[in-house]
Formats: sequence, C-alpha cells, structure tokens
Amino acid sequence: MIDKLAFVHPTAKIGQNVTIGPWTYIGENVEIGDDTWISSHVVVKGPTVIGKGNRIFQFASVGEECQDKKYAGEQTRLIIGDNNIIRESVTIHRGTTQDNHETRIGSNCLFMAYVHIAHDCVVGNNVIMANNASIAGHVHVGDWVILGGMTGVHQFVRIGNHAFTAGASLILQDVPPFVMAAGSPAAPRGLNLEGLKRRGFSKESQRAILNAYKAVFRKSLTIEEANAEVSEMAEKDENVKAFMEFINHPGRGIIR
Repeated sequence: MIDKLAFVHPTAKIGQNVTIGPWTYIGENVEIGDDTWISSHVVVKGPTVIGKGNRIFQFASVGEECQDKKYAGEQTRLIIGDNNIIRESVTIHRGTTQDNHETRIGSNCLFMAYVHIAHDCVVGNNVIMANNASIAGHVHVGDWVILGGMTGVHQFVRIGNHAFTAGASLILQDVPPFVMAAGSPAAPRGLNLEGLKRRGFSKESQRAILNAYKAVFRKSLTIEEANAEVSEMAEKDENVKAFMEFINHPGRGIIR
C-alpha cells in the first residue's frame, strides 16, 4: 500500500501492511515496522528504525539531521517504538556522537502538532506532548509524562515518571517523578495525584509520595535533611524510593 507518488529508497525496509501516502519521502537506511500508517508529505530519513503500528501524519519530519553545529554528518540514528501517534509538523532529530549516537522514543506516545524532539533525547512510554511542546538536546523524559502545550525544556534536563507540566512552562531544571510543574521558570505545584489515581496507585502509596514531596518541597529542609526524614518511607514504598533516588542523582538540580 505504497502510493505511486511516494519515494521509497531501495535500501529502506518496509514491513507488512504498511501504508505510505503520496509525496512522502522514505530515505536511505530506514526501517518501518508492520501495520504502520504514514500520511502524505512526510519525510523520514535514516538511519531510522520505526516500530509497529505507528501513525505519522502529514508534514512530519522524522530522522532528520540534528540542529547542533557540532554535528558533522556522523552515522547516528533514531529509534522509535510501537503504536505512537506523531501528528502534523512534528520534528524528531537523530542523535550525535557527543552522546549515545541516537535519539530514542518509546511506545504508545502521542506527540501533538508542532512538537519538537531534539537530538539525543530519550523519551519513555505512554508520554503525551501537547501542541508546540519542545525538548532540547539530551533531555530524558520518563514514562507516563505529560508536557502541556508550549512547554519548553532546557538541554540535559530530566523529567521523572508520571510528572506533569502546565501549558507554556519553561523547564530549566529536573522535574522529579510524580510532580506537577508550572511557570516560567517552572516551580513545583504539587503532585500529579489525578494521574496517580488513574494509573492505579494505592492510597497508601499516594500518601507516602505526598509526605516525601512535602519533606523536599514544603518544609525548607536541605536534601540531606529530607533524605533522613523519608528514609523509613523509602524502605517501605518503592515509589518513594524512586522519588528520592531521582532527587539525589546529580544533574542540573531539581526545580524548587
């Protein structure tokens, strides 16, 4: 089901039941998994591997060279998982040799119109990036994260699992798991409790995470003092443990 007006490079590997619309360009060293649907006027360049069941809408640019002046044409790649929705005019760039040579996208994500994912980013599973959200190079986004429309994320920032950013947020430092962030620059605004409820977190675990959040963000404690206060909870609840491990990981520092 490849339209006669599409261009598919001879080295491209196309799976079963793949649809490619007219005026779409599939470049060299591209692999497209089974049951993937690609609309018209899409550009996919390689090396890029796209999994099964993805839907890519018109004017998206997938696997293009990155916008990094250090990039000199090295062989880097983009890896995309399964069952993602990539809407109109989304741009996703390949990696650089300054990192792991690849940009990596998980599965079951929704990238709304005009989203940008820069070089060397790692995006988890079940992520939603609303219209015009953009993440700069080397950003790591965990599972079940929601980035509100027009959110901008600085290079090398980490965003933990189940975090949420409000629309037009400017993220300059790391956002820990489960935290809601908003503002320019963004600050913590509480826990993503509604998201935790929807995903089946127990009430006991929600309370434990909330107590850990208060120790870090509401009691004017140092990180060392917060660690001491929640150490017993972290031993009993794996989510609190993950929350504190993220905060103690060296990086750009956390929003506070």
